[in-house]
Amino acid sequence: MHKVNVNLGDQSYPILIGSNLLGDSSLINPYLGKGKLVVVTNEVVAPLYLEAVKSMLGGRCAGEIILPDGEQHKNLEAISEIYDYLLRNKFDRHTTLLALGGGVIGDITGFAAATYQRGIGYIQIPTTLLAHVDSSVGGKTGVNHSLGKNMIGAFYQPRCVLADIRVLDSLPEREIKAGLAEVVKYGLIRNAKFFDWLAENSKPISGLDDAYLVRAIKTCCEMKAGIVAQDEKEIGIRALLNLGHTFGHAIETAAGYGTWLHGETVAMGIVMAADLSRRLGWLDVSSAQRVRTVLEKNFGMPVVPPADISVDQYLDLMSSDKKVEQGEIRFILLKDIGSAVVEGNIAIETLRSTLTAGHGLCGEL
Repeated sequence: MHKVNVNLGDQSYPILIGSNLLGDSSLINPYLGKGKLVVVTNEVVAPLYLEAVKSMLGGRCAGEIILPDGEQHKNLEAISEIYDYLLRNKFDRHTTLLALGGGVIGDITGFAAATYQRGIGYIQIPTTLLAHVDSSVGGKTGVNHSLGKNMIGAFYQPRCVLADIRVLDSLPEREIKAGLAEVVKYGLIRNAKFFDWLAENSKPISGLDDAYLVRAIKTCCEMKAGIVAQDEKEIGIRALLNLGHTFGHAIETAAGYGTWLHGETVAMGIVMAADLSRRLGWLDVSSAQRVRTVLEKNFGMPVVPPADISVDQYLDLMSSDKKVEQGEIRFILLKDIGSAVVEGNIAIETLRSTLTAGHGLCGEL
């Protein structure tokens, strides 16, 4: 087992990474607190892993909440369902929630924990690759609004993240690819050697080879833990973790939540960011094309955004992005592979060229 610490003073917590961790109660016991325990999961994950988690808790589980599956259910209705259950059954502020699921369940559970009786404890038990490497770490919690993704939420850290790679064996191939988009992101923003390693080892990583998978997850978690320790509330450097997300969130919202997986739209958004970086003269054409090739060819991800989203739709949705400052849309762009920056001063015609490039993204200008 590997342990990565997120160092945030009295809010510090470990990320535990390894195989068959759900069978080892000693790993999670120190973080359960003394109150009642409630598992929050969804209708897909529950039949697979709920009983294993309840067994790990050794009879301490006092309740379970099973929500519908999918991004389209990441809303205030789900939060209210959790509140209703906790209130009807008289759960007090010493209760601990356990988020058993992917990024949607983790975000919903974390936000419910942050706001129920002004804050109760929670633990992340991610069951998707995307949640292993990104959404379960760092304390971003929240839900979507019809006018924008993740617009309602809070920064609220878990007590522990239990990342058991064996749960990834049950994932459909599409979910694995979606998670790998976030993995590739880490190499692009800060670690060119990691990006090279991912490109060279895409087959064993995509095939969930234990050694390669653990290395990839551990590297991502170490990078994110380091960034979060420096900038928990995303005032500065943490914004770099949003590479591809300004474009990607707009695509998710325009297409309708649940049409595309989050990681799929991040892959599209990363390629759009590389294209825009190319148009600004920061990336040369070979580097921009390599970004696209690794995502599209090596890892088999969709990289061309839907053609039916207009420039006006993009601009309207991106103008509500959380990185907007004084009305200016800010993007995470690439000065080079392994070097990302936040940039807001983008000429509208340059941006329009990227938004309408379609299959020509990252090509010759």
